Amino acid sequence: MHDVRGVKTPSMPRIAAASLAGTAIEFYDFFVYGTAAALVLGRLFFPAFSPLAGTLAAFATFGVGFVARPLGSVLFGHLGDRRGRRPVLVGSLLLTGAATVAVGCVPAYGTIGAAAPLLLVVLRFLQGLGLGGEWGGAVLITAEHAPAGQRALWSSFPQIGPAVGFVLANATVLAPAALLSDAEFAAWGWRVPFWAAGVLALAGLWLRSSLTESPRFLELDDHARVPLAEVVRHHGRLVLLTAGALAAGYAIFYAVTTWSLAYATQRLGVSRSVMLGCIMAAVVLKGALTPVAALLGDRFGRRPLCLTGCAAAALWMFPMVALLATGEPLPMFLGIAGALIAFVTMFAVIAAYLPELYEPRVRCTGAAVGYNLGGVLGGALTPIAATALAEHGGRIPWGVGAYLTGISLLSLGCFALLPETRPAPVPVVQPAVE
Repeated sequence: MHDVRGVKTPSMPRIAAASLAGTAIEFYDFFVYGTAAALVLGRLFFPAFSPLAGTLAAFATFGVGFVARPLGSVLFGHLGDRRGRRPVLVGSLLLTGAATVAVGCVPAYGTIGAAAPLLLVVLRFLQGLGLGGEWGGAVLITAEHAPAGQRALWSSFPQIGPAVGFVLANATVLAPAALLSDAEFAAWGWRVPFWAAGVLALAGLWLRSSLTESPRFLELDDHARVPLAEVVRHHGRLVLLTAGALAAGYAIFYAVTTWSLAYATQRLGVSRSVMLGCIMAAVVLKGALTPVAALLGDRFGRRPLCLTGCAAAALWMFPMVALLATGEPLPMFLGIAGALIAFVTMFAVIAAYLPELYEPRVRCTGAAVGYNLGGVLGGALTPIAATALAEHGGRIPWGVGAYLTGISLLSLGCFALLPETRPAPVPVVQPAVE
């Protein structure tokens, strides 16, 4: 396999594997904070608050990362559209990894007072900044190498990265939580997963060192001077529609992976090991189904899969919260698994769909900004809103179900207004029979 300059490029499996590994590591960095926020950060960094207020404050610092992600997509998108997709992969991984390790070194409120939560906010912002650039670089370098008829399939591998990162993050939190006493875990055990991010970042940099630049970028003769300005001027409506379309996926994912953990352990008295086990099993299922849904996207189109996923999500949110409220492992797993199956039906094809919506000269900025604005709309506020709604609801948090159903219907409407982008299949010409 050679690029447009005759340089030998890695095979598609190698490109996909390197993108997946790097995305998994960056999402590990992002998710380990969310798990720690649900379990321990509230009482360590906001000790003057009540348990509920402390959890809300910890989730607020969690939300700062989402606010930073669109800014990261602008910063790294500019780099990706001006200098290439490959530098984005290195810069974003270094920034996110360094910020995550630093979180593990921040003293608690009892040691340095108000500076502790302030440092958390700053480091969480830097995490979000790096992750905002990661998705665009990893997805584009895969999508722009992939053959048109298999673009959704190969582009889905970076989309498996969040599932792998989530399982890694929770496993590294679950192990010390299970092996240590509550006092030991609160004193230092929660920091270990953050320190491990440094080792993972070095491994990711080594894996990505062999990647070559995207052939679509190398083919460009005229690069956008200010990509964001072009995106706003020519694709503003498209950015807003994609952000609204993706909001449901973010809301569902962070409701079941972050809010449900705090809800089950604090309101229902479910052990953190049991709840993390339920969530991790459902996320593994989601990761396994990602390439399957992507194959369907290559066969039937991107938009039909997205519409189906949104409709399924809107129908499932009330049953999901009812199953969660049982506090029993199997019903909780089924509730979470159903939500993540709806989620993956949408998001498995997004890595191919979003880049295809934008012209190559502004693709890194446009796709990444739309993707990460969806994170602000759907992910930043969901743990906070769901925690508040569950606190003021009855035994079953119907308010959370209504909130998630509303966002799913909003996204359904946005997807309905987007065009289909699946490349037309190339007809097979049979040789003439003499």
